[in-house]
Amino acid sequence: MDLVPALEEPLKKVLGPATAKVMAEHLGLHSVGDLLHHYPRRYEERGQLTHLADLPMDEHVTVVAQVADARLHSFASAKAPRGKGQRLEVTITDGSGRLQLVFFGSGVHKPHKELLPGTRAMFAGKVSVFNRRLQLAHPAYELLRGEEEDPVETWAGALIPIYPATAKLESWKIGKAIQTVLPSAQEAVDPLPDSLREGRGLVSLPEALLKIHRPHTKADIEGARDRLKWDEAFVLQVALARRRHADAQLPAVPRRPRPDGILTAFDDRLPFTLTEGQQKVSKEIFDDLAREHPMHRLLQGEVGSGKTMVALRAMLTVVDAGGQAAMLAPTEVLAQQHHRSIVEMMGELAEGGMLGGADRATKVVLLTGSMGAAARRQALLDLVTGEAGLVIGTHALIEDKVQFHDLGLVVVDEQHRFGVEQRDALRGKGKQPPHLLVMTATPIPRTVAMTVFGDLETSVLDQLPAGRSPIASHVVPAADKPHFLSRAWERVREEVGNGHQAYVVCPRIGDDADEPGDPKKKKSPEDEAEKRPPLAVLDVADQLAKGPLQGLGVEVLHGRMHPDDKDAVMRRFAAGDTGVLVATTVIEVGVNVPNATAMVIMDADRFGVSQLHQLRGRVGRGSAAGLCLLVTEMPEASAARQRLNAVAATLDGFELSRIDLEQRREGDVLGQAQSGTRSSLRMLTVIDDEEIIAEAREEAAALVAADPDLTRLPGLSTALAALLDEEREQYLDKG
Repeated sequence: MDLVPALEEPLKKVLGPATAKVMAEHLGLHSVGDLLHHYPRRYEERGQLTHLADLPMDEHVTVVAQVADARLHSFASAKAPRGKGQRLEVTITDGSGRLQLVFFGSGVHKPHKELLPGTRAMFAGKVSVFNRRLQLAHPAYELLRGEEEDPVETWAGALIPIYPATAKLESWKIGKAIQTVLPSAQEAVDPLPDSLREGRGLVSLPEALLKIHRPHTKADIEGARDRLKWDEAFVLQVALARRRHADAQLPAVPRRPRPDGILTAFDDRLPFTLTEGQQKVSKEIFDDLAREHPMHRLLQGEVGSGKTMVALRAMLTVVDAGGQAAMLAPTEVLAQQHHRSIVEMMGELAEGGMLGGADRATKVVLLTGSMGAAARRQALLDLVTGEAGLVIGTHALIEDKVQFHDLGLVVVDEQHRFGVEQRDALRGKGKQPPHLLVMTATPIPRTVAMTVFGDLETSVLDQLPAGRSPIASHVVPAADKPHFLSRAWERVREEVGNGHQAYVVCPRIGDDADEPGDPKKKKSPEDEAEKRPPLAVLDVADQLAKGPLQGLGVEVLHGRMHPDDKDAVMRRFAAGDTGVLVATTVIEVGVNVPNATAMVIMDADRFGVSQLHQLRGRVGRGSAAGLCLLVTEMPEASAARQRLNAVAATLDGFELSRIDLEQRREGDVLGQAQSGTRSSLRMLTVIDDEEIIAEAREEAAALVAADPDLTRLPGLSTALAALLDEEREQYLDKG
């Protein structure tokens, strides 16, 4: 929502090409509007800023102080043997402490002229110790001159904005550039309706921009922040509300179950009763399917809560009503697994047109990119004739060649793996827009759901079906306590000895095609501390088969294997012929082997919280208890270990997703393309500003219902166009 017409002036015209280039390359700022929305990270008061007495060592600091004295010394050195070397020592004070600045060589001339006793300035540099005294060597500085309109007194008590800066552009240079463009803030077109702004006591947008960059009091900052948070929340929610509104205008074929149809026959076959949660969510879905507008529903469920069962019943309802249903899975392994388990659950009901098939049966087709030509031709024929009521597939379903007889429902498994174009391409295959059910096993906090999936109605499955076993999780600190790792392999042997099976998960494959890591990519401190590459499937499998797990039947599974080989490995593991499967995260979603009870995750610190939760959900799927061991070499005090402790401490995915969000902040969760132009959330934090997001959603829904085209709010239309530029149109559909 950053660019408004009056503020579209490119920065190179206003600030000159050199500064504009640094701002574009390092901060992603291109126009006057972008720069005005580059808010200060924090503010310093002069007295607070410069407790020179207790500056941190080896840190980059910004201080405001007054020059007490300045002395130029000559000295002899290897470079200046005749005593012509020059060193300028400047002592600065803030009344509470003193600090020495030092400049050498040709760098002394400018500061010698400018840093005269009594001069006040801002200094930035790294604190070091020389002769047991704190000093800044060659600091950057900015004089705080007492010009008429900006007397020293103003600075004395002023709140000094400290901006997110780079080594190439100090905070005060950014501040100076903002001073240059600040008058343009008066022309900012306000996206908030007057009634909303006045009703909530919010300042206008021009006033908020002035106050955020040049506050006189802390109340100015608070007022500006409140206002700018509302902008972000409201514009985003209006975008989502308009999509919901537009979707509700589309026609769809109502799909109602037949009393004596395939759904009834399927329910009669089930050897168990559905959980209350499954029944409640199924009812919500059936109500949506019966309407004349397309369903748009997000089904969130804990790992193993029975989402596939709910989705299958919805798909059978559509088959009852004469339509077809497609399930889109993110990987071939998962598509094959879904296909196999659905065919097993349906039994003779999946044998439509075949000898021995039930009267009300249909055909269940698999479609993946690696299928042989003959099987693929047959699958495509079954879809176009309507012979197949259900199809399970990967991205191959989206190709132009794939045509349906009457596509009534699209189920997308693991939403975060699919972008908007893929979702829309599949929806485009229906004669009228099909109903849409999106599933995810990554529980999403309510606010993230409102912010990211605001165009979908949400259903939550949070109870596990009867017969599911608890999973015990433990962190194994391999570096601190190597005997814990030996014990972990003993536990795996015990599980396999008792007739069960185990997974060992590694972050890397380990063949020559493995990416050694991009040398240009900046390493996190934890990567730096951990010099060795992540453990690899092929190496670990080899070591285990020859060592601690010898004789247990160890096999490998990873994404670069031929699909037929992958399928064969999964079949052997599911049949119980393999004791231990060493795999990458290819097993993360959907793999269902009830007899697998143990999982060891190597280098667990290399995985995200939700990924660990997903992986763990592969065990404890039968009647025997599950065990998940998180192996790490990270030290006890590290953030990575705290993250693993959090995963081990709870099986509640919603609680974990909240911890994950608090650690990672929004950037990752919202899938924001930081595309150089703008990022949607600068002031708003999804966890802390839950209330604003909820209120903005209500306001947005009411506004769009009354004026879907926003004819009376040109400022809001402009802000929306900026939020939803082409590059970022996908943003709303990424989870």
